[in-house]
Amino acid sequence: MRVAIAEDSLLLREGLTRILGGAGLEVVAAYDNADELLRYVRGFPPQVAILDIRLPPTHTDEGMRAALRIREQHPDVGVLVLSQYLELGLAMQLLSESAEGVGYLLKDRISDVDDFVGAVRRVAGGGSAVDPKIVSTLLQRRRGDDPLAVLTPREREALELMATGASNQGIADALTITLRAAEKYVSGIFTKLGIPTTRNESRRVLAELLYLRA
Repeated sequence: MRVAIAEDSLLLREGLTRILGGAGLEVVAAYDNADELLRYVRGFPPQVAILDIRLPPTHTDEGMRAALRIREQHPDVGVLVLSQYLELGLAMQLLSESAEGVGYLLKDRISDVDDFVGAVRRVAGGGSAVDPKIVSTLLQRRRGDDPLAVLTPREREALELMATGASNQGIADALTITLRAAEKYVSGIFTKLGIPTTRNESRRVLAELLYLRA
């Protein structure tokens, strides 16, 4: 798997390169700015591009704008955006049209190497990786009628896991339940919240995030 990186912190850039290389992924390019990454992707599209959300020269949203351009011009390239802080508006902008082959993670998630590498692989394979803090924030922003009140505490846990990109098996593992029980929770959540069922995990994530955001 070929990975390209844009991260202006030399320490983190080298750290990402070592972590991914140690997991058997090939880091084919690593830059400190978005422009060079975009040029590389145009000539040699990798399986996934990892970008800091804030890059030179202004350190505002260069990384996000580059990520959106890659998604528009190279839809087969997975995009994983990293951020120091939770910026819900930018996260939802990235996820607004599709959650396929896209991820948004806070940088502190990198310390859990197995989860981070799993997120990179998932995004590269067309799946999604959404930071749990995004989901928690959306869950806490209750609407007046609180539609989530119809869910049991266990179903809320399952919903939070689903929205981060977890499969039914991932939910079962996280909650220490059987796959059949996880499938039952998922089916119940879709029914109670009126979300169309789908076998596509990334479309499912998008539906759940948009529901929670509403």
